[in-house]
Amino acid sequence: MPRQEVIRKAKQDKRVGKSASTQAGEFVKDEIDKIRKGEHGARSTKQAIAIGLSEARRAGVDLPPPRKGRTKKSTRRSAKYAYEVGQGERHPKRRPRVAKAVKQVLKKEPRSTASRSALSRQAKQAASRRSAAARSAAASKASRTKGAKTRSAAAKKAARTRAHRRS
Repeated sequence: MPRQEVIRKAKQDKRVGKSASTQAGEFVKDEIDKIRKGEHGARSTKQAIAIGLSEARRAGVDLPPPRKGRTKKSTRRSAKYAYEVGQGERHPKRRPRVAKAVKQVLKKEPRSTASRSALSRQAKQAASRRSAAARSAAASKASRTKGAKTRSAAAKKAARTRAHRRS
């Protein structure tokens, strides 16, 4: 169950006009923090992200399940059910034994999947699957929703990075 603070932040993102994936990012970040604190682990960084996305869908973020051909059938079905719960179309039964069993399994998984290097590897891998045009479009959209102060900070950081790479 996500914390109320996370849900509040996601709703705030929605009010500002940020995309569904940005709203879901709050839940993914919370999941990464849970793993880092040692509440539980994850078999892979992808699994940690998937758990966060599922919680986002269940909390009502308008993030539709992946299209056919992108993921396994079971993953799509699971995402569809989570999405329907969030949209109020489905009312799942509470299954305490299953929830407890899942928690026990996750407790035995490694915590290193939420390390900086693991997340960096995952991000680079995900970015490499997208075209340069898609990456550029995402960056320009991000800059439009940032706001003057944050945009200025990002520009300064980019300049520092460029200077560092030249030297």
